[in-house]
Amino acid sequence: MNKEPNLLIHSSSPYLLQHAYNPVNWQEWGDAALEEARRDNKLILVSIGYSACHWCHVMEHESFEDYEVADIMNTHFVCIKIDREERPDIDHIYMMAVQLMGINGGWPLNCICLPDQRPIYGGTYFRKNDWINILLNVANLYKNEPKTALAYADRITEGIKSAELILPKLEAADFNLDQIKSTVEVWKRNLDMHFGGYTRAPKFPLPNNWQFLLQAGFHLNDEALTTATLFTLEKMALGGIYDQIGGGFARYSVDEYWHVPHFEKMLYDNAQLIRVYAQAWQFSQLPLFKEVVYDSVDWLKREMLSPTGLFYSALDADSEGVEGKFYVWTKSEFEEVVGEDAVLIGKYYDVTESGNWEEENVNILRVNVALEEFINQNNLDASDFKSRLSNAKKKLFERRKSRIYPGLDDKCLTSWNALLITALAEASAIFDDAEFYKLAENAANYLVTSLKEETGILYRNKKGGIPGFLDDYAFLIEAFIQLYQVDFNEKWLLEADELVKFVSEHFNSNESPALFYTSDLDKALIARKFEVIDSVMPSSNSVMAQNYEKLGLLLDNNDYADRAIEMLKPMVSSILKYNGSYSNWALQLLNKVVGINEIALTGVAIKTNFKAINKYYIPNKIVIAGTNSNLPLLKDKDGSQSNIYICKNKTCSLPVETLDEALELIT
Repeated sequence: MNKEPNLLIHSSSPYLLQHAYNPVNWQEWGDAALEEARRDNKLILVSIGYSACHWCHVMEHESFEDYEVADIMNTHFVCIKIDREERPDIDHIYMMAVQLMGINGGWPLNCICLPDQRPIYGGTYFRKNDWINILLNVANLYKNEPKTALAYADRITEGIKSAELILPKLEAADFNLDQIKSTVEVWKRNLDMHFGGYTRAPKFPLPNNWQFLLQAGFHLNDEALTTATLFTLEKMALGGIYDQIGGGFARYSVDEYWHVPHFEKMLYDNAQLIRVYAQAWQFSQLPLFKEVVYDSVDWLKREMLSPTGLFYSALDADSEGVEGKFYVWTKSEFEEVVGEDAVLIGKYYDVTESGNWEEENVNILRVNVALEEFINQNNLDASDFKSRLSNAKKKLFERRKSRIYPGLDDKCLTSWNALLITALAEASAIFDDAEFYKLAENAANYLVTSLKEETGILYRNKKGGIPGFLDDYAFLIEAFIQLYQVDFNEKWLLEADELVKFVSEHFNSNESPALFYTSDLDKALIARKFEVIDSVMPSSNSVMAQNYEKLGLLLDNNDYADRAIEMLKPMVSSILKYNGSYSNWALQLLNKVVGINEIALTGVAIKTNFKAINKYYIPNKIVIAGTNSNLPLLKDKDGSQSNIYICKNKTCSLPVETLDEALELIT
């Protein structure tokens, strides 16, 4: 290790601090580094990663800790390290650049740029010798053929600026059920009916995809679709991608079986998965889905909860420099810990002498046969086996606690926490669990009091002083709307409305109905990008379209409702063509087609009726409740009686007093 730290030693990012003792003269992105490049006419090397990224660690060890490589980098480049989770705005630009160069994106992401930040070469992971050759070749190109480099930078930068630009549709909206049926039929062709998910590897959880497909199957009365969706969720929960002992999901499976995970655990994955598993339990009542929710929340409370009430970002894939070491078991250790039940429990978890993956003699715990089926196949007493299994899990958990834990990325990001607030709030209603609600409320209150200024400016990470991006605002608005629909405290709607107004002013585009990813108050980059593709997280624009829709209904704001339609219209063709990459837009389209049930509760039985409603899977609903309220749906409603009002498409039914009567009116 280099004895003298570089400038990253002053960073708040755990990822950047990992590189603080590299012999590379790393700097953070900022005025000082960019001015040095301009002043010295020096190429910029932008290297982007995140703390839980395994191959980022590998490239650091092979190249960035190597003095020969560092000398080349320091001689020819201004070297800038970026935590992609803190600065997704920069990551978006250079990821797009690499993709325009014909290279598959990923991390580590390395991009060589002109002194004015425009990219001329990029890629992901490079072996040491390849990296040295690239550095020297690009440096020589810029020195000897600067016009060639400038011309290439012009083309790439123009491509970055024009990519993902969504132009407005001037004609009337055409949203219909045939569009939903069409995209679902295309979707079905790619479903893996043997192992769940899609017919490809690696496999990512993609919770928003399954949220849409479950809802679409429900509305289309398509039992095959809902069965395939539930099957996928079951296979993920039984696979190695899920931590069978401690709860929580890894980022993805490297194979088609959900067996071998890339072991890092990300907050954003688990937040969304808690939500979709809660919804799936509400739909199916399968005990496994409830178990996944509760075990995952227990993991978050145990290992990811900060003293502020916010949640940390990630657990590393590696411990002691070995990927997955914290999670895997040799057969001998497994038998020592479990004791007399080791043979039976080992059979359940697929533990073998030679090991069940490529690392010799080690096992990733997974379940090949679902619990009830395993009990039947082995002629076991159900109650007895479940007790023995629970006891074995406790023993394994206690032994694992003595191991060296994976590294923790302890930054608390607004957008990721907002995703979890939404999930916990919704799960609190579905399971009638006050603790889930309290966790959500505590996190939300901290964000309001500590990461939001009176001006409306929201921070992505206050510790790093980083202003919020569109996903921070969009996910937090969504969280506030969800919180209101649990506690019916109108302060959340006021907070949401205030943020929407800020977004509408500072993220607006004059040429597109979509919103920019960055605020007009932020320092300009080489391009101002839109985020419209739904990936491992819903795109910030699709979430904002839903926020406009819901607040338009809750606040009777026609401008918001119109904005939602204008944002959705140009996306329909992409939904139909690329389905899985526009799953959250597809949810918005589905809700426009089938309509949103506006359920208003009044009187002394609000809590009773609310609990009763949440026993049913009604995905296309908003719920409001209270008396003496100025909310349009509650105004002038009689609070002396316990009534349920069902409204849809600006038409309300007569009030009813029983849930059965209300359910007949819900479509």
